[in-house]
Amino acid sequence: MPEKSRPSRGSSAARSTARPAGPAPTGDTPADVAAGTSGPRRSAGPQVRPRNGLDRYFSISARRSTLGREVRGGLTTFFTMAYIVVLNPIILSGADVTGATLPFGAVAAVTALVAGALTVLMGVVGRYPFALATGLGINAIVAVFAATQLSWPEIMGLVVLEGLLITVLVLTGFRRAVFEAIPPQLKTAIAVGIGFFLTIIGLADAGVIRPGQPLISFGVNGQLAGWPLLVFVVGLLLTAVLVVRRVRGALLIGIVAATVLAIVVEAVAGVGARTPDGSNPRGWALQVPALPDEVVGAPDLSIVGQFSLFGGFERIGVVAALLIVFSIMIADFFDTVGTVTAVGAEGDLLDEKRNLPGSQPVLLVDSIAAAAGGAASVSSNTTYIESASGVADGARTGLASVVTGVLFLVAAFFTPLVQVVPSEAAAPALVIVGALMISQIRTLEWDDMSLVIPAFLTIALMPFTYSITNGIGAGVLSYVLLRTAVGRGREIHPLMWVIAVMFLVYFALEPLQQLF
Repeated sequence: MPEKSRPSRGSSAARSTARPAGPAPTGDTPADVAAGTSGPRRSAGPQVRPRNGLDRYFSISARRSTLGREVRGGLTTFFTMAYIVVLNPIILSGADVTGATLPFGAVAAVTALVAGALTVLMGVVGRYPFALATGLGINAIVAVFAATQLSWPEIMGLVVLEGLLITVLVLTGFRRAVFEAIPPQLKTAIAVGIGFFLTIIGLADAGVIRPGQPLISFGVNGQLAGWPLLVFVVGLLLTAVLVVRRVRGALLIGIVAATVLAIVVEAVAGVGARTPDGSNPRGWALQVPALPDEVVGAPDLSIVGQFSLFGGFERIGVVAALLIVFSIMIADFFDTVGTVTAVGAEGDLLDEKRNLPGSQPVLLVDSIAAAAGGAASVSSNTTYIESASGVADGARTGLASVVTGVLFLVAAFFTPLVQVVPSEAAAPALVIVGALMISQIRTLEWDDMSLVIPAFLTIALMPFTYSITNGIGAGVLSYVLLRTAVGRGREIHPLMWVIAVMFLVYFALEPLQQLF
């Protein structure tokens, strides 16, 4: 599966739904938001002259940012999503590749290398503060097919084809047209829903909420028990205080401080890891925060290129394979739409129609990332919602992505060191960013139920189903249905009908697979 002090920024709560496109945001910290004193996010004065070539290329001054803010934002994004270097191997290391299992170390190293290369590419080409890595939501889809119908090389071949297909849609302008066809009400609801989604991710990563009866439980047996949960609570409170006190780098400071506390706690108490069988429910959720015996190691790249482009078609047939490609494409396609909308809104980077100016390069890099992840055998890579943590800490340009990407590339050689940061130390940043993002809820229209219900379903289904795509799909289908029911069908963009049909197929995928 968060994103995500925000010196050039302020919360989207201080912004109106429509504002003129122009030079990017000015000056508020997250604390300005909390205090209700945030000012205008866009400069009313003349464009700031670039200081140098780097400034000019990334539009640092034009977006009212600084080199320091971009570096800090890039660092924050990396530490918030560095868990993927450890979590992805845990998910994939049991997959079958040509008769053997994926080695943990190889998956970790390649995950970091691919994420690093693609994030740098996003920064240089897309020039926005978006980071990329293996998509955990997509992993959930491909893992099911790999376990039941296809080998890992065969499913990775379908991922490559999906990425190539989305690339074609970008080059033809279709993907951007779909992005722009979604109405502002749903785009705002997407951003709010992702705020709640980030919050539930953070709470689940920390162990505050866990699987229970009937659905979820609070902590351990209804209590915040165990040292790891204490680390999370301390980290959350510290980060919140830093944010409202307008301390620059609040999120990054919170992550580092909580990590140091976690290392001390583990050294003294010897908590250990939370076990799958539930015998140690008070342990650390993902990685144990202990200083590693080794720090540097050569990355294992043996799994790169282990994919079969058309093997899936030969095994299960053309129609069944195409349905799998379609399901992965829909998840990839609309996860990115939601992420770009939410992160762009948090950084005040959207125009008056809630679109991202110059989005074509961003969408192109994201599409290439899907194919690249499949070709590297670590599954489709996609834009990460945790990028919002860096934006909340000041990032406004692609330079922050370059910083994050370089850190991922370095992490490929330092995978033991990356494991020092426990999820309980990174989770507070996701919760705080979630709080900042849901403030956009005030810009929704509340006097028309044909708009309220689609917005509500979008917001609710994202955290409750743990899927951005499900939320967007429910919102799109209900929007088309209800606006038509009240006689406003002519106002619906033609592409929204196409999107609605695509989601009908997506939600009906299981019976369609059984049929074919």
